[in-house]
Amino acid sequence: MNNLTLRQLRYFAALARQRHFGRAADVCAISQPALSMQIRELEGSLGTELFERGARQVRLTGFGEEFARRVQDILRSVDELGDLARVSRDGLVGRLRIGVIPTVAPYLLPSIIARLTEMNPDLDLHLRETITTKLVQELDEGKLDAAIVALPVSEPALTEVALFSEEFVLVRPLADSNKPVPDREGLREMRLLLLEEGHCFRDQALSFCNLAATPPRELLDGSSLSTLVQMVGAGIGVTLIPEMAVPVETRSAAVSIARFRPPHPTRTIGMVWRRSSPFARQLAQVAEVVRGAGMAGLRGPERFRPAPETA
Repeated sequence: MNNLTLRQLRYFAALARQRHFGRAADVCAISQPALSMQIRELEGSLGTELFERGARQVRLTGFGEEFARRVQDILRSVDELGDLARVSRDGLVGRLRIGVIPTVAPYLLPSIIARLTEMNPDLDLHLRETITTKLVQELDEGKLDAAIVALPVSEPALTEVALFSEEFVLVRPLADSNKPVPDREGLREMRLLLLEEGHCFRDQALSFCNLAATPPRELLDGSSLSTLVQMVGAGIGVTLIPEMAVPVETRSAAVSIARFRPPHPTRTIGMVWRRSSPFARQLAQVAEVVRGAGMAGLRGPERFRPAPETA
């Protein structure tokens, strides 16, 4: 046990994620035989096998599963030690890894990037766009420093900071612009276009329409808000999009925008990061930049309402 090295733990973590020696070796930038040797040495030091070797992939043993959880904590702590040293020396410079959900990224990132790089010229900003569940997982694994998501996330290990709230609006064909705005029951009878499974915005829209338990008469999935809006423009159905997306997504589509009657469907956008992060103070500053970009919006500050404060 005294012979364990951080290099071996990082190689183990890569193989545990990839479940394939070739792919893990590529991730670690070493040869496959070298990786295999390091894993064998690690198993020898532990006195037990960590993986079940198969012809096409490897699987963690029962001990390997538990070992992987402990190794993840160890590697995250080691990375945070390096971050702590950098913060104490330089402040908010160097690499900062931020994740963003797809229903926010195209609409706020240009403004956020411009503001952050102007305030911090030495900042090396790395951005990752994916769904909330993956962002939370990568935060937990130490692959991201923070994420911009729809709240709540409700993960005890994460700090949540609410930044602003925005309404959902109805997108329908241009020919329907003079029709009454449907209520929730009316939406249930329409061909409703929503994002595919995994997107939190889909779940929020279904919740507003009260469709979680009973499916609508006809519901179609799309991979992006842009696809949904273009489908509406082609007369296929109607959809809901967040207000921040309106200027970008409707400029080239034959659609009309309508607001719902109260109570308005809304979502709260915020930032989350690990409670243990040494960047907490700096990330709070980044959160204020995101808040400013959201509040400014593309159609004036009246588009958004400040989000309620959270603990």
